[in-house]
Amino acid sequence: MKRNATAVWTGSIKEGNGKLTTQSKVLDNAQYSFKTRFEDGIGTNPEELVAAAHAGCFTMQLSAFITEEGFEIEQLETNCVITMENFTITNSHLTVNAKVAGITNDAFQALVTKAEENCPISKLFDTEITSSATLA
Repeated sequence: MKRNATAVWTGSIKEGNGKLTTQSKVLDNAQYSFKTRFEDGIGTNPEELVAAAHAGCFTMQLSAFITEEGFEIEQLETNCVITMENFTITNSHLTVNAKVAGITNDAFQALVTKAEENCPISKLFDTEITSSATLA
């Protein structure tokens, strides 16, 4: 499987702007700029997109592991916070809240750790990845 996205940038780093388009067209000329990345501009930025990718990938991987163990998932909700310091992504923290019928907290926490270590986006990072999880 291969997926792609295209970035087009015009102008200087601070005054310029870019457009992002994904293969699926979910993003279709979505605006990004210096202001959306480092200030409060309207549009997206690479770190926000990485956070979305990590949250989505992790949640799907966790779903797979929970399902493999025979539990029924009512809902998994994951928030991902990407930390960038000195122009380097230094941390990706996943916070997951889950409703899973019949699973013990110990079993759930073990599957969260397994998903954190094994989702393809986690494997892509060369940074610290942490998580916290709550089972309702």
